[in-house]
Amino acid sequence: MTPSDHPTGLKKIITWIVVGIITTVLIVGVILVWPLVGKNGPVEYTDIDDHFKYGSIGSDVTNGLPYWIWKALPVVFPDKLPGEGYQSIGLLYEEGHDLPIGFSQRRVQVDRVGLNCAVCHTGTVRDTPDSEPRIITTMPANNLYLQNYIKFISEVALDPRFSANIMMPYIEQLGAKFNPLEKLVYRYIVIPQTRDALITQGARLAFLYNQPDWGPGRVDTFNPYKAIQFNFPMDQLDEKELIGTSDYPPIWEQKPREGLQLHWDGDNDSVDERNLSAALGAGVTPVTADFEQIKRIADWLWELPPPPYPYPINAELASTGERIYQNNCASCHAFGGSKTGTVNPIDQIGTDPYRLNSYTYQLLSNQNTLYADVSFQGEDQRFKHFRKTNGYANMPLDGVWLRAPYLHNGSVPTLRDLLEAPENRPKTYYRGNDVFDQEKVGFVSTVAEENDRQFFKFDTTLPGNSNSGHLYGLDLSSEEKEALIEYMKQL
Repeated sequence: MTPSDHPTGLKKIITWIVVGIITTVLIVGVILVWPLVGKNGPVEYTDIDDHFKYGSIGSDVTNGLPYWIWKALPVVFPDKLPGEGYQSIGLLYEEGHDLPIGFSQRRVQVDRVGLNCAVCHTGTVRDTPDSEPRIITTMPANNLYLQNYIKFISEVALDPRFSANIMMPYIEQLGAKFNPLEKLVYRYIVIPQTRDALITQGARLAFLYNQPDWGPGRVDTFNPYKAIQFNFPMDQLDEKELIGTSDYPPIWEQKPREGLQLHWDGDNDSVDERNLSAALGAGVTPVTADFEQIKRIADWLWELPPPPYPYPINAELASTGERIYQNNCASCHAFGGSKTGTVNPIDQIGTDPYRLNSYTYQLLSNQNTLYADVSFQGEDQRFKHFRKTNGYANMPLDGVWLRAPYLHNGSVPTLRDLLEAPENRPKTYYRGNDVFDQEKVGFVSTVAEENDRQFFKFDTTLPGNSNSGHLYGLDLSSEEKEALIEYMKQL
């Protein structure tokens, strides 16, 4: 070996060391960064029922809460919930599922959760107080306190405990397996940005604190829409439009509804457009809407029949009731009825006007700009069917046994009560009990508490809660009313 060979060999060694260091750094960097940039997308489900309950519709893209923050909130802030966990505000959990029904999961740099259709359209029924609840998809969410959920995620953001120093240990105790880079991202970006976003959202929705409590199974459809989608100055709007609380509807059997006046006030006659509007209410934006997955649900619902009445029916009595129904109800509430799916003017129907007043021409003019320049399967998705009406739509009554409480605002607990004059209907009753009342058709509404669970006292004297109007069937005899209800059980 000549003297000149030594520098060359040393250079090779140094070169390989440098290459090794760079390679190691790159490998470590990829390992650390990959969880943040790879595998983005929603959790998908083959089964359509699971997709409805847990699949993404696009609300989790930008408006979704980071999964580990969402998991930690009830643990860090138990004092801001009425009971243990999200179950205490009516979210439904199934065995084997980490998230409640109505929540999807998607990875967008970090795992996020968002709402889907099922959160407002899945409920439970019990046969007796001792029975296990049966989960029924597509029925109204009779357990859900959505207003309480909104208030909860708004209030925790203002609490000094919403900080990385306090939340990170809880998140790790719950099972988060972060690498060092993910820990830094969560500590210095995810937690602060989530807190700021929730504070901003809470400020926009502050008007909810001036409304009567919604209670379970109800939502103000369009006022949060005004605040979130269009940033309306809610404190400057006319007071008469600031309460629009109404019951969730069922969403089965959509095909025969196409062309009918949809929503409680009949403000749209397009099922597809109504679906996209509802998706916005769940947190979707026009640019994040997952049209394929929304269509998958819509196709499933198109001809999905309502769940059949599960209890005995007196066939002879129901036969008598059918004639009464055809003579008194079918023209407004049977598919094919001359007035079914048309708007009944408020001065005729006489029901509470708040929901009608909450939908304004100003909102309409803004709504019809949504989904502009967005197409799906070659069709323009811009809203063009919304209209301001002067009353409430005559709804088909398929599956009416699961629609309780009744009227658009849920102010009448049972069908039997609805056949009484307003002054004889219950002035107050209790919502949230899922035990079915087979005699009066509705849910048990006279029990205030069960096994330390407090039910919600609904007061018909509060704004938006009136049980007035719908003065039909009042002149029927008690026997005729009994027969009519027996028939309606099987609709």
